[in-house]
Amino acid sequence: MVTPLLTDLYQFTMAYAYWKAGKHNERAVFDLYFRKNPFGGEYTVFAGLEECIKFINANFKLAEDEIDFVRQSLSSSCEEGFFDYLRGVDCADVEVYAIQEGSVVFPKVPLVRVEGPIAVVQLLETSFLNLINYASLVSTNAARHRFVAGESKMLLEFGLRRAQGPDGGIAASRYCYMGGFHATR
Repeated sequence: MVTPLLTDLYQFTMAYAYWKAGKHNERAVFDLYFRKNPFGGEYTVFAGLEECIKFINANFKLAEDEIDFVRQSLSSSCEEGFFDYLRGVDCADVEVYAIQEGSVVFPKVPLVRVEGPIAVVQLLETSFLNLINYASLVSTNAARHRFVAGESKMLLEFGLRRAQGPDGGIAASRYCYMGGFHATR
């Protein structure tokens, strides 16, 4: 399960800076895009949106032990009020706009736009990048295999055997299907 700790310390440092300056609730807009296609290819298959939506709808709530971890990781000069703020952080005021998952996309075109309180959308950035980059990479690779094999060949993936953990294996199977594979074995 993805939690708000799937991020960089930098993101919590920035959220603290916004909070300290009293700007943490100011509205901000972030666009997620990429600079070049993977594998030196001509296109990318956009994937990972569903995981991002699940993350903000169900999993973006810091548990007390996660807040303690953040407290231990940040400077000891951080004020206690920031950790009180983190206890109440959620994505109720966050809006996400995106290209349809499974679409063919190209560099420098926004895939996802995230709008909301600046501290919250800052905390989402690394998680969204991680969820979308991996998913799009696997889907694009599968689509490239599908193109080379042609429509008449059945393609099966065996990703669970070599993936990094059970979540990676299940996710890779889903993204291979999205990229044009028929099934998993």
